[in-house]
Amino acid sequence: MNEGNHNFERVLSKKDIIALAFGAMIGWGWVVLTGEWIMMAGTLGAILGFVFGGIMVLFVGLIYAELTSAMPQCGGEHVFSYRALGEKASFFCTWAIVLGYISVVAFEAVAFPTVIEYLFPAYLKGYMYSVASYDIYFTWVIVGSVSSIIITSVNYIGVKPAAFFQGIATIMILIVGLMLFTGAIFSGHSGNITPLFSNGKSGILAVTLMTPFLYVGFDVIPQAAEEINVPFNTIGKIIILSLVMAIAWYTMMIYSTSVGLSYEELSQSKLATADAMKNIYNSPIASKIIIIGGIGGILTSWNSFFVGGSRAIYAMAESKMLPSFLAKFHPKYKTPVNAILLIGLISTLSPLLGRRMLVWLTNAGSLGIVNSYLMVSISFLVLRRKEPNLDRPYKVKYYKLVGIMAIILCSAMIILYLPGQPSSLIMAEWAIVIGWIIFGIILYTYTKIKNRKANLS
Repeated sequence: MNEGNHNFERVLSKKDIIALAFGAMIGWGWVVLTGEWIMMAGTLGAILGFVFGGIMVLFVGLIYAELTSAMPQCGGEHVFSYRALGEKASFFCTWAIVLGYISVVAFEAVAFPTVIEYLFPAYLKGYMYSVASYDIYFTWVIVGSVSSIIITSVNYIGVKPAAFFQGIATIMILIVGLMLFTGAIFSGHSGNITPLFSNGKSGILAVTLMTPFLYVGFDVIPQAAEEINVPFNTIGKIIILSLVMAIAWYTMMIYSTSVGLSYEELSQSKLATADAMKNIYNSPIASKIIIIGGIGGILTSWNSFFVGGSRAIYAMAESKMLPSFLAKFHPKYKTPVNAILLIGLISTLSPLLGRRMLVWLTNAGSLGIVNSYLMVSISFLVLRRKEPNLDRPYKVKYYKLVGIMAIILCSAMIILYLPGQPSSLIMAEWAIVIGWIIFGIILYTYTKIKNRKANLS
């Protein structure tokens, strides 16, 4: 396995990696989906859903904190699972998280033209076709695809420009979100907070199942570990800090939206956070401000997962699990250019599949993410046994409890996605998951055959 090729430049500061991780986790979902979470589970039910999901992710985050500080190499999950469990397990683990990363990138390519539609409904021109009853327009596709090309270009020319871009967009989200929360505290109506629970346990579980997709992002830090210029023990602390910040953020946004809209208004709202902001400040301009924050959220997630996904693919290609062209490294920009271009191609084509992709990608990507978290959690315990003397600048206390809890919580979450469960994936989502697995097996097999022939010649 590649042990770190040292081509990457250590240029990312503490502020850069906090912006990458936190910006990735808060993204756009809080703008477009908060109303749905409250309708699914009620105000307190939705908050509990995020707390339960957050508890699982915090256990996993502690594991990532230790492993990243001990093995600060490009690839994150790939490095951890390869060292602990071997090549095939590492391929499964990393390919699963790449599905999660690419699903977020594709999600944002669909979300961006959707938010522009909210601002400028008349911009939809040139009807093309429909997917799952959603009409696809030429202008809608062009906005998503051109934006994707721009994000791809930013990542192509280096991680530092991408990090600077990330910092600006994250600050924009924070300002807008804090405006909503502050307004909710002073001008929200506490009577709107009811019902506290809707649909009982199933409502809370439905929200909980969406949280892995929304919390994914802290794991971008280990993907870019070779580009981080901070002490290794600090990397672990930043991972935990970013997770706590994200849990607090989603809780604040659910509360703010709830007190800003009555139940009837919430049920009729197409974009609940924007309408809540409008009510709280009694101004239609306020709703547009939320959209600006939402655009910042789209850009931060989009950008972060370009960084994470491209580094994971690059690491797999370096370890001869994927075709060698994906390990191409730009000598000037110090970026894995072909891995970036591959993700950029998928992102650019995603708007052709329409808005229904938002839900499909959320659930399919979540399953991939949780599977990868499970493999990393197992790797954590295996490495504690196999390599007790490994230097661990950030060392988790009560590691057995943390590792076992992470495995139990991830396994329980995976079961909830399976057929026969009330919250199981639908056919389109299973098609994405199965198609991704088949695609990965084909690439892995092709690479192994090609490498075997090269070694014989």
